[in-house]
Amino acid sequence: MYVAVKGGEAAIDNAHRLLAETRRGDQAVPELSVAQIREQMALLVDRVMTEGSLYDPDLAALALKQARGDVVEAVFLVRAYRTTLPRFGASAPVDTGAMAVERRISATFKDLPGGQVLGPTFDYTHRLVDFALAADTVSESAAEAEPRADAGTCPRVTDLLAQDGLIEPSPRDEGTPVGDLTREPVDYPADRALRLQALARGDEGFVLGLAYSTQRGYGRTHPFVGEIRVGAVAVEFVPEELGFAVPLGRVRLTECQMVNQFKGSGAAPPQFTRGYGLSFGQSERKAMAMALVDRALRAEELGEPVASPAQDQEFVLAHCDSLQATGFVEHLKLPHYVDFQAELELVRRLRAEFERTSDAVEMQEAAE
Repeated sequence: MYVAVKGGEAAIDNAHRLLAETRRGDQAVPELSVAQIREQMALLVDRVMTEGSLYDPDLAALALKQARGDVVEAVFLVRAYRTTLPRFGASAPVDTGAMAVERRISATFKDLPGGQVLGPTFDYTHRLVDFALAADTVSESAAEAEPRADAGTCPRVTDLLAQDGLIEPSPRDEGTPVGDLTREPVDYPADRALRLQALARGDEGFVLGLAYSTQRGYGRTHPFVGEIRVGAVAVEFVPEELGFAVPLGRVRLTECQMVNQFKGSGAAPPQFTRGYGLSFGQSERKAMAMALVDRALRAEELGEPVASPAQDQEFVLAHCDSLQATGFVEHLKLPHYVDFQAELELVRRLRAEFERTSDAVEMQEAAE
């Protein structure tokens, strides 16, 4: 046993060296720098920051380089690093209404204060491979848009609907403590704050699949994108010894306000309801999917039947985390020799018993 353990350690050390060599690739090809990944793979960096629950573009880019582009592995690295950081407290809630908007669109109102701001987007591209990028040519600078007179005023679309009572009131901060699923295990039923935390950290592909299912009939949603906005917001912290907010800096966020139908009930008139999504950087697909699933998870709260996976909070929250899913699936690669030998012995005994029973039945049928 001792020899086997020592041999295993040597093999693992060698696997680490081989991994580093494979990560580097052909030595004749220039190595990617962290700055290149951060600047030119920005959407990938934003996803790693969102699912890793840590806003640090340089660290996310470094994790992607170390992980050879494996998003889940990079998220694992970022979360592991996050656990080593000291906690000074919680920041004040960010005001997305005061966001320095670089992109803002609404599918519900064409003309709105502040206007539609397309910004950088794939939405109107032809999705054709641009082979010119292989030539390392310098891209053409974007034209400067004429500023609008009301560009500094960007009220939320949901606030416009709320003025006429057409949408449910926005949840208010009651000052009650908000749970932290990174420090305490989730108990079911979970409140909305914990559900949103889990969805923000959840695997984008899984959350997207659930969101898609709600649109195909596996959930009671008929959604409209009230608004998606991307831009920088100020982060503030209130130290106990000072008693007033101190600015820490700015972070880039994507916010999605989804507007959904609601037929009303005995206690509430017909009105629109809300779904909410928030992510680091420019992560519109994630924020939209999050908002759709958030609305689906509110089914019981709104008196709707819970009949689909996206409406079952324990199903969603227990399976959306990519690291938990990876750990449970990939542990199957580790040695299971003892377990398998036990299963193998059981199958052999069952087969022997089956064959004895079959032989007895055949003999009885032959005698008859």
